[in-house]
Amino acid sequence: MMRRLAVLAMIWCVLVPAADAATPRVVTLVPSFADDLYAIGAGSQLVGVSAFTDAPQAKSLPRVADSSSVDAEAIVALRPTVVIGIPAQERLTEPLRRAHVRVVLLPDDSYQSIFDNMTTLGTITGRHREAQAAIAALKRQTAALTAQTKSYVRHPSIFLVLGSGPIWTAGAASYITTLIELAGGTNAANDLHAAYGEYSPEALVRRQPDLLVADAAIHLGASLDREPWRSLDAVRRGRVYAVNPDLIERPGPSYNDGLRWLIERIRPLATAR
Repeated sequence: MMRRLAVLAMIWCVLVPAADAATPRVVTLVPSFADDLYAIGAGSQLVGVSAFTDAPQAKSLPRVADSSSVDAEAIVALRPTVVIGIPAQERLTEPLRRAHVRVVLLPDDSYQSIFDNMTTLGTITGRHREAQAAIAALKRQTAALTAQTKSYVRHPSIFLVLGSGPIWTAGAASYITTLIELAGGTNAANDLHAAYGEYSPEALVRRQPDLLVADAAIHLGASLDREPWRSLDAVRRGRVYAVNPDLIERPGPSYNDGLRWLIERIRPLATAR
């Protein structure tokens, strides 16, 4: 495989005109970075994306990566000037480095990383000014949304269910915790110091969160009549919500949609006297 990658890389160097080489050709290995590029007006520079990229504009682009693999040969054939991924993909992208493809790995695990990554991608694609304008617009929208939380008289606790067997959730260090706090709530699992991790049923029952927010893909509703769920006041009161995981788990330029979703569900409890 490495021999084929090397051959493809040499062919690219010979055949690509200098004018073409001046135009960035970008491959993204996670959906949020493709979203970033479209948000800053650099979507036309995308030549390959991950399997989970759902931006409508990317529908016809080659899918060259998923959660556990990167198709290095297919990526080299696309003649990218840069491949953008996350630190967890360092090992998966090693064949690309050996084929002399530039790889940039950007952390995407915090609220601040949304803006840092848009800035970096703006620099890479020659869209720095557009990136800064997009960031400013996002922050204005966030300010308008969070202004709604100023009248809250309490800050309801939310437990995020990412997996139910065993229970998997977002901890204090996660991006989702910041989103919950911006929405005027608190993370019921803030005693879990890691970004994500397993949470014991006993601890969940002790915590008694005000609301449960579950990844729609795990179909938690089918388990609510079993322990530990049936011992939760939130379940008995019908405060269980299924959510498209991309809405609150993807740290990208659509984060305000997730923030709005959370505010709408927190508000009734936060304003009740």
